[in-house]
Amino acid sequence: MAGSWSLEIPSPVAAPRLFRAAVMDWHTLAPKVASAVVASAQPIEGEGAVGSVRQFNFTSAMPFSFVKEKLEFLDVDKCESKTALVEGGGLGVALESATTHIKVEPAAGGGSLVKVNATYKPLPGVPMKDEEVAKAKESVTAIFKAAEGFLVANPDAYN
Repeated sequence: MAGSWSLEIPSPVAAPRLFRAAVMDWHTLAPKVASAVVASAQPIEGEGAVGSVRQFNFTSAMPFSFVKEKLEFLDVDKCESKTALVEGGGLGVALESATTHIKVEPAAGGGSLVKVNATYKPLPGVPMKDEEVAKAKESVTAIFKAAEGFLVANPDAYN
């Protein structure tokens, strides 16, 4: 049975900057600002266009060694994207499929609100535990907070 979860993350950083850093360029920024989790990352096919694939390689802090994600939808002007898991990250072990839809909206005072909607389909007979969903939410929050911290400390970055 398919499942989903949603999450909202407020940020003092403007939507376009946060989207560029935490979504579009995360493969470059993550090993610098989240090196305890992301060992390395790189584009595999294409870069930044619909259909492109990138891979994130993780440290032992994660329960799996890597993920490959494919960009299925992108609207840079609206700070919106959708990615699908294509390899790693429990795919074929616990999951049949997983997608993540991210929209970073402008908020009052120049900040933003990150809206995340994840959908997943577990493999038959493999239950999705509440702790796994909680960990996924924590991981996504950590990504945006790491990017936010970098952007606050580097006000000229991603302008």
